[in-house]
Amino acid sequence: MRVDLLVSDWKAALPPEAAEEDRERELYGRAWEAYQEGDHGFALWCWHECDRLSNNLAGNVREVTRIVGAGRYFGFSHRRAIALEVPVDRIYRPRKGDMSTPRPDAFVLPHYQVLCVYFAQAESGDPKAKALLTIALGELEDRRRADPFLRHFETFRDLWQRTTATTARPPPIDAAAPTPAARAAPARKRR
Repeated sequence: MRVDLLVSDWKAALPPEAAEEDRERELYGRAWEAYQEGDHGFALWCWHECDRLSNNLAGNVREVTRIVGAGRYFGFSHRRAIALEVPVDRIYRPRKGDMSTPRPDAFVLPHYQVLCVYFAQAESGDPKAKALLTIALGELEDRRRADPFLRHFETFRDLWQRTTATTARPPPIDAAAPTPAARAAPARKRR
């Protein structure tokens, strides 16, 4: 909640005569600085803002980087670190027919970010996150067409699995194991 209020205040303080890209750069820069000081709420906002710009610019990361500023693109390593930091029990997920308001300390995240958080925490061994991810993935196919941000979750999941696969070491070679030629069965002669 605090993040949305501060971002709204910062947005209102920007000069209206400035170009739209300059306004976005300034706003993102302030949020980036708050994230660098350790506020993970602003990190989640920067994450979503990069994805919003990416959607608007047809996935052109170079253009997104031009707008947000050099060195400020919220890449996979940032997303991975933040997804592991978000406490799963504080995520507010409204259910069908839910008319309640979230707790003041709750994280209200877009659906794709919730999936990324569940996935990261499930991969780190959290059984509750694994169960929540299974439930959320069951709903994924129904929402795929309506939510353009879901492809960001799929990219996050693919990158996670790719980096995990490249860091895994191959099994040690056993010196006593027979060579592939020795293991092959002898060919039978036809009569």
